[in-house]
Amino acid sequence: MPSAFFADFVEDETRPLLGSSSSSLPSNETFPLTTTQLIGTKCLLPKEQLGLLCLLRALDPMCFTQIFPYINQFLLEMEVAADPSRVGIYSGLAESMFALFQLMSIYSWGHASDIIGRRPVVLTGVAGLSVATFSFGLSKTFSEVLIARAFAGIFSGNVAVIPSILCDITNSTNQSFAFSFFGLWWPTGAIIGPLIGGTFSNVSAKYPAYFKSAFFRDYPYFFPGFLISLASLSVLVLCYFYLDETLPMRQAPAPSLANNRSEYNHEKPSLRKLLSLPIIRALCISACVLSFISTAFDVIFVLFCYSPIDRGGLGFNASEIGIVLAISGLLAAAIQAFALPAALQHIHHANLYHWCIMIWPFSFFSLPCLSLIASHVSNAWVLWTCIMLSLLLVRLGYLSYSINMLLVKRYAPNSAALGSVNGLVQIFICLTRSVSPAFASTIFAMSATTTPLLGRHAWVLIMISISSVGWLCSRNLMICSMKEDKSRVTVDAIMHVDNHSAGF
Repeated sequence: MPSAFFADFVEDETRPLLGSSSSSLPSNETFPLTTTQLIGTKCLLPKEQLGLLCLLRALDPMCFTQIFPYINQFLLEMEVAADPSRVGIYSGLAESMFALFQLMSIYSWGHASDIIGRRPVVLTGVAGLSVATFSFGLSKTFSEVLIARAFAGIFSGNVAVIPSILCDITNSTNQSFAFSFFGLWWPTGAIIGPLIGGTFSNVSAKYPAYFKSAFFRDYPYFFPGFLISLASLSVLVLCYFYLDETLPMRQAPAPSLANNRSEYNHEKPSLRKLLSLPIIRALCISACVLSFISTAFDVIFVLFCYSPIDRGGLGFNASEIGIVLAISGLLAAAIQAFALPAALQHIHHANLYHWCIMIWPFSFFSLPCLSLIASHVSNAWVLWTCIMLSLLLVRLGYLSYSINMLLVKRYAPNSAALGSVNGLVQIFICLTRSVSPAFASTIFAMSATTTPLLGRHAWVLIMISISSVGWLCSRNLMICSMKEDKSRVTVDAIMHVDNHSAGF
């Protein structure tokens, strides 16, 4: 057999890694498309469906981040902690409660989407999250805060289901654009959420001419959640009327989809079977560490901004924190729009993922440098420029999440397991997200109130060490992906030879 024959399979990334070589789509997909329209060798995305997915994607960070600018002040006014530097412990517990209940429910939502369909799971999740966001601002005690966050965690299963829908409607001819464009909407939500939270928290004090009601004085942090819940309800109505079911076995019969429905693989691997696959294990473990690192950074960064300069922070108020988080979202959107699509086209996804993970140790190291600048440089422009450079570094690290979705799509055993694999990866993400906020806020608070050998920045060394573990995990994922790709190319080559021989 000529060596060039096998070289075609290695060099041409547009050919299928699994399946018959007779497919009309030059793709590396392991399962067929569902609602996409094929024109020649290109695949046109259903714009209406992609638009709805982007709105759904923006809702999660809006609901999640709108509390960041005011959560510490909210809890301080509840008198859960007398010392402002220790209120972060309680805000970390609130976020851990969200992640703990998300952990207990996320796989069930993903698995359910493989059985009853994507659409009913999405609608249920949006409705539940809307109610949870609405109720958070009505909390008067810390236990009510925990209950509201737990309720939000239970109905946050869309983080596993929405990427599954995106996988259903894309293939290798359009996924670089689709996943990059889709990824824009998380930072978009991360821009809108903090802006709403910082601008509309305690509105009776900020805008007394417009919010004179005693209700807004009694519930000063209700209005941001109310606005977000209205947005969630609006998206819920749009999805109810326009969101299509993309799970092939649950789609209404249609001539254009008949072939896809017949080719759909109904075999659903068990949880044990999925975890027995090295590439799936590597994806789960790497995502687990990534979640711990990124969640810890989110918590520490807000506490860092809120803490006084003489305690190692920046001394920002709620509005300034909202502006910083909005800038972070804008940087993320720019990177997703202009840098990620080109990188995905030219760099192997697992390698790109590994490089993004390598950025995190430097991200944590940049924070004490900002505090040093704030304490010694009086020019505000210098400080804000350095903050933007630090956030730019962080947002490059956050690209790991978008790349992780592509890796899940690429290495899921079949289409019937896509929701389950997404749910499984989210379990590992939620596992560390349930402990990371409390851990991060505790080490930050302890560092701020003590003077160990490393001063008030002992947390930096701890987080850099953990980030180094993430680098090792992403390196293992890169190695596993190379082995998996090689195995799939070999299988495809054998099937091509068999089919070629059968034709004579």
